[in-house]
Amino acid sequence: MRPILYLEPVGGIAGDMFLAAAVDLGVSPDAIAQHLSGLGVPGWRFHTERAVRHAISGTHLDVVVSEEEHHPHRSLSDIRALIEQAPTLTPSMRERALAVFQAIGEAEAKVHGVPVESIHFHEVGAVDSIVDVCGAAVVLELLGNPEVWCASPPLGSGTIRVAHGQMPIPVPATLELLRDVPVRFEGVGELTTPTGAALVKVLTRVGMPPDFIVEKVGYGVGTKDFRDRPNVLRASLGRAEDVAQQLHVLEVNLDDATPQLLGHLVERLLARGALDAWIVPAVMKKGRPGNVLSALVPGTLRDTLMDLLLTESTTLGVRSHVVERTALERTWREVETPWGKVRVKLGLRGGKVLNAWPEFEDCRRVAEEAGVPLKQVWAEALRGMPREE
Repeated sequence: MRPILYLEPVGGIAGDMFLAAAVDLGVSPDAIAQHLSGLGVPGWRFHTERAVRHAISGTHLDVVVSEEEHHPHRSLSDIRALIEQAPTLTPSMRERALAVFQAIGEAEAKVHGVPVESIHFHEVGAVDSIVDVCGAAVVLELLGNPEVWCASPPLGSGTIRVAHGQMPIPVPATLELLRDVPVRFEGVGELTTPTGAALVKVLTRVGMPPDFIVEKVGYGVGTKDFRDRPNVLRASLGRAEDVAQQLHVLEVNLDDATPQLLGHLVERLLARGALDAWIVPAVMKKGRPGNVLSALVPGTLRDTLMDLLLTESTTLGVRSHVVERTALERTWREVETPWGKVRVKLGLRGGKVLNAWPEFEDCRRVAEEAGVPLKQVWAEALRGMPREE
């Protein structure tokens, strides 16, 4: 079963709190930094420490940037180029990060009444914000691409000084990003930042998650200490019970799509929450060669992903039918190889390991760094796995 991550913005949500909560769940800051190293924004590092807010202990994280590397004014195209050219980001990481910045750009453009490409980010274009957004995309993959849910975020109140001058809280971009999303107008100060709002809007579903078994709980601690609430973002990570799950299969027939478009569609579907996506060659009418593109999706995402297929593919229609799936429990185990650590995904039933599969990107990275064949790293990763949990 796909893991589930439930976020509770008790004291609000910001990009650094998202990363801090993930670190508190056990994600390595070094692993996040490794994936962000190819962004081309040098002069920064993570600083983490334990912190307490209203008797709740968690992880506080800062992105420390050297003075000479501060570059607060970047356009959307500048940031897009950084992400697209980063060799250390996987396609799904790029997809998520680009979607978050696109949402921020569109919100800023709407607020200021200018074309999106004319927007120059100030606070959000700084190095720390780029690290926060791209780091969130990295974290979700390191956590096994969970189904992410979020409770209604509190927005706060008052005023705040930003690059454009004095602004009401929530700032206009935050409110624009959270249009059509359940929110709470409560609290004093800025509780949900534009970056936090964009993460909620793009990467999560706002509402109550399905029933799931909580396995880990992490707390991301914010900088400020509010009187009326603990300034923490709580993250609960777990899995749904091993029962048959009702899902939807979306299908389209394509006889005029290039291989590049097909690959792009699969990446987009997976990044937007499809549980699986695949392509099968087929012979269409009049003997034309074509492909059937299919995606396995939760019911809550059926309409969203159907719209994606209608918008991004060349099809004139999408078929949909309901299926039931019984899935193995899934978890990750980090194992040592002679050349470095590799994550292995485990499929369990009743506590017994039935399948184990090394993470390809980890194996490739270790193999390239050590200068050894990838198949040797793969074999060593499997050899280091216990057969029972």
